[in-house]
Amino acid sequence: MPLDQLPSRVLRVAAAQACPVAGDVDANVSTVAAMVRRAAASGVRVVVFPEKFLSGYEPDLVRAEPERCAVRTADGRLAPVREACRETGTVAVVGAAVQDAGELYVSALVIGSDGELVARYDKQTLFATERVLYRQGAAGCTLEVDGWRLGLGICYDSGFPEHARAAALDGCHAYVVGALFGVGNGYHESRMWFPARAFDNTVYTLLANHVGTTGGWRACGGSAVWGPDGLPVAEGGAETTELVVADLDPGRLREVREAHTMLRDLHDTASAPRARYRVGPPSGR
Repeated sequence: MPLDQLPSRVLRVAAAQACPVAGDVDANVSTVAAMVRRAAASGVRVVVFPEKFLSGYEPDLVRAEPERCAVRTADGRLAPVREACRETGTVAVVGAAVQDAGELYVSALVIGSDGELVARYDKQTLFATERVLYRQGAAGCTLEVDGWRLGLGICYDSGFPEHARAAALDGCHAYVVGALFGVGNGYHESRMWFPARAFDNTVYTLLANHVGTTGGWRACGGSAVWGPDGLPVAEGGAETTELVVADLDPGRLREVREAHTMLRDLHDTASAPRARYRVGPPSGR
């Protein structure tokens, strides 16, 4: 898709933040289904959930009991989410530990408005402690909804400018991420990374974060949406279970891209020749 091809209508999205029940996929599926219905009642078309929400972050539980804590793409336990999406015409991006061919992945499952699995994105940039348990994702993922192209990311992906840039160069208008950011440095990191990813690429960015404690981490909440100018559009609280709702506006996207043309003007400097010079010591020494 050409970089100047923009959507024609507003897309209402929501970042869902809640505290999952450790290792209880059925309970967390029920939470997802209920929040999908709540989001739909507010006119939301796409709702994004935190990283590995279906089991909680919980690496020790996933390692010990993968059959219980991880899901498969055709998993019958996902039926309530599929039904909620189908009944409401909503798209859900749901964080999960996924088991596939004997391997585990940190994934985002996309359930379409017909209740079918549309896509699965596997996290491409695993955090150090995740590499002993999970396989790295092999490819990026772009989701198109109502003319909007959404680039998917999961947590640590968003710390690397190249990840969001790849989405933008694929024609994405927004970069949406389910994550686990913890108290301490997590809030600071998210408030640096997401505005930067937004403004560098003139895209909307969305963060869906946990609240409460999961996998030994105390999450900092603060799920939010930033505009293509890097400014906040909507933000959730630090501890509350809630839906952070925002409208992605094609008019605003156009205005920002006309004022800030970095994406259009981008050229490949990484592979260009690079001159190197050495300055000698001061004379007389």
